This record gives sequence, structure tokens and C-alpha cells, in this order.
Amino acid sequence: MKVIIIGCTHAGTIAATEILKNHPETDLTIYERVDNFSFLSCGISLYLENRVKKLEDMFYSSPQELSDMGATVRDKHDVLKVDASTHTIQVANMETGEVFDDTYDKLIMTTGSSVLVPPLYGIDNTKVLLCKNYQQAQTIHQAAQKYHNIAVVGAGYAGVEFASALAKTGHRVTVFQALPQVLNNYVDSGMSDWVIKQLQAHHIDIHLETQVSAFTGDEDSDQVTIETNQGDFKADVAIVSTGFTPNTSLLAGQVKLERHGSFSTNRFLQTSDPDIYAAGDCCMVRFNPSRSAAYTPLASVAIRQGMLVAHNIFNHTHPYIGTQASSALELYGNALATTGLTLTHALKRGLDADSVTFDGTWRPDYMPSTDRLTIVLVYDKKTRRVLGAQLLSKHDITQSANAVSVAIQNNNTIDDLAFVDMLFQPNFDYPFNYLNQVAQLAIDQEAAAGRTEPRFTAPGYTPDQK
Repeated sequence: MKVIIIGCTHAGTIAATEILKNHPETDLTIYERVDNFSFLSCGISLYLENRVKKLEDMFYSSPQELSDMGATVRDKHDVLKVDASTHTIQVANMETGEVFDDTYDKLIMTTGSSVLVPPLYGIDNTKVLLCKNYQQAQTIHQAAQKYHNIAVVGAGYAGVEFASALAKTGHRVTVFQALPQVLNNYVDSGMSDWVIKQLQAHHIDIHLETQVSAFTGDEDSDQVTIETNQGDFKADVAIVSTGFTPNTSLLAGQVKLERHGSFSTNRFLQTSDPDIYAAGDCCMVRFNPSRSAAYTPLASVAIRQGMLVAHNIFNHTHPYIGTQASSALELYGNALATTGLTLTHALKRGLDADSVTFDGTWRPDYMPSTDRLTIVLVYDKKTRRVLGAQLLSKHDITQSANAVSVAIQNNNTIDDLAFVDMLFQPNFDYPFNYLNQVAQLAIDQEAAAGRTEPRFTAPGYTPDQK
């Protein structure tokens, strides 16, 4: 079978590796605009902070590695057009200018995403930088060596990490966020307030509800002016980190797209064209907490989908089970981990949701040391399903977010989580793990509201068993 992969960051790299491992007889060709594969953009802030010394360490594969496995690798090639009706693509060699056609039996679209560039005046100013790929990261690092006063537009995970990293290396950093909180896709206002206080304590200026409208200033001037609804600000350079948009234009009008412009796929990651599959940032996913489609551009999602699509192009044996969009952030020695829905987003989606907050420690106070731990648990009042969680501590509690992620994926309730069997050893937790405890708080809250607890029946048991 002749297979073409367009785009080779995370999903494309994993798909290629898995195809060549399990079906080495496949005639596989990879097309990629740049000359590097598998760049981990989540490590950019570590590079800016000098915790990672070489940006090249952020690659886990290469064109040569995939070529050695048996793929025909055409990097520095731009796919200009896809004709789904004839199973052909038109490609330009970006070094020679040669344009040629190629054909496929199955096409895998792993074209990823690009930084969502707001339609602002002056966005093309040379002192306004985007940051997602390897080349953009190099440009920002070079700018950080030259400039002191840096603005960050957008306060999602990337924006917060960039701000923190640059402040640690002695830069004056100002963050502009259009919304009244930071990390709005991941945490509720309480956790946001904590993050803001941490950033401010480390001399980062935060401007909330501040909408940037333009970047002005002569290209040759020393600074760029950032025009906002709260007045004008000046910086040596501005980094725009306002989210991502899927790269799907090659198939516009040929396959079904979702409202965000991402590819619509079935559970086997097949588009509306039976010979075209999609994986990674370019496609919509099933978001399990809300049981609906969502756009979730995460590397963790992309690599799973890349592996699944490598099997499904041969036979539909590996359905995609969806995502909880679990993620984590290290901030000044603290671990902030999230999974699923925040209460704000649950209510926006029409769910009858509520939340409880556990504020304690991760292991008993009689131990030589422990740390404060805060957990916000979001759940559905009608079904009692667990919908999401936010965990914060100096202790590494990130794997507990993964545990809640499994609970959400399996449609577990607060009653399940309250009594699920977890280890106890004073070095690690309490007789009731802190996840048990926060779920028990939710049960108590529901009982106080007069909503009765359903009869608990352990899985695998019938009511007449003792």
C-alpha cells in the first residue's frame, strides 16, 4: 500500500514509526516543509530559562532516522494541493523550485497547527514574535539575548511559562491578558489568583482584561508600542502566545471540517473521505468530560492519535477513546496539574456542575515534613460524574491528575472516587488518599444540599452477595 504523510511533528513522526515497525513493506512517503521533525515546543521555556542548554535536545526523531527505517523522506517540500478525488497531491521542492505530483492509496494528514495570529495592525512588525516551532524558538532566544524589556501577549500555559522563564533570566516582563484571569482553559479563578500572585511576586507585571489592538512603531525604532484598551505600553520585543489554529486548508471543501476549522474524524480517525485519516493538532477530538467534540492541541493527544492511525489505515482495530486534556505546569517550585473541565467551563457547557476544594497536606503532619495541597474537584450534581480536577502543591502531585483523568474517562462518580482502593503508607499519603478525601467532601456537599446518595454497589457484585 502506498501511504503519504503530510506533516511530521508529533502525530506524523509516531505514525511513520509505527507503520514502518509493523508494516515494513509499506511504500511510505513523508512530506514536511522544514528540515527537522518531532520538535517538542513544550521545552521552549526551559531553553529560554537555560535549564536546557541546547534546543536540539528537544527532538526525539529525525529525517535520517525515519529514512533509515525505510521511509521516503522529503523534507523542505511544501504540499501545494491535495486532490482527494484523484488521490493525488502537488508538491514543491522548496530548495530547487521543482513542482511535481505524487499519488497515494491512503493519506495521513498530520499538518498540525499554527500560532493563532490575531488580526492586529502591526502583527508583522519584526519586533513581534510568534513561538511554536524550532525556528521561532531560535528567534526568541536570540531576541532575549539582545533585549531586556519583553512583553508577552496571552496568558495560557505557554504565555505563563515564557513570562516566568524570561523573568528568571533577568528580563523585565509584562503580560497582557484579554480575560479576567490567566490559564482560563485549565483552572478556575481561585487557582488563577494564586498563579498571578506568584508571577507578581517575581516582578512580572500582569495586565488582565487588557485587549491588545495594535503594534506600532517604526521597524528601525528601539521599541514597539503595544496599543490596548487600557492605554499604550512600550517594550523592546513582544511575544504573541494567543493559542493555536489547525492547518487544514489543503482539504478545505473536500472533507468535513468542524466549526474550529479542524478535521472531523470518526473514532478510527478517518475523515469523511474513507482514504484520508487525520491526527494531532489539525483534527477535532472527543472531550470525555463533556462528551462532545473539542479542539485540544496537545502533544500527548497527538502522539496517541499518531500511533492509532498507523494501525487503522490497515484495519479499524484501534478506536480513539478521547481525551481529558490533562496537563501540568511547574511554577517556582510548585506543581500545578489539571485534567478535565473547570467549573466555569462545565457551567458554560450547560452541565449542572459544582465543585469542592480540599485544602490540606499530602501526607500526615507527624511526618518530618509535608507540603500544603489544594485540590479543586468538579463534578456533575445530577449524575455525580467526576468532570475535572485542579491540583496544586510543592509536592509532585501530577500523577494524581492522571488518576482523576482515568476516573473521568471511565465515567466514574464522586462515590467511586471516594472509596476507590488506594495504597496507604505514611511516607506517601493518608489512610484515605487525598483524592478519596476530596471526593468525600463532594459527597458531604451533596448530602447537605438534600441530594441523596445513590445506593453503592461495588463492581462485580450482586445485591444478594454478602
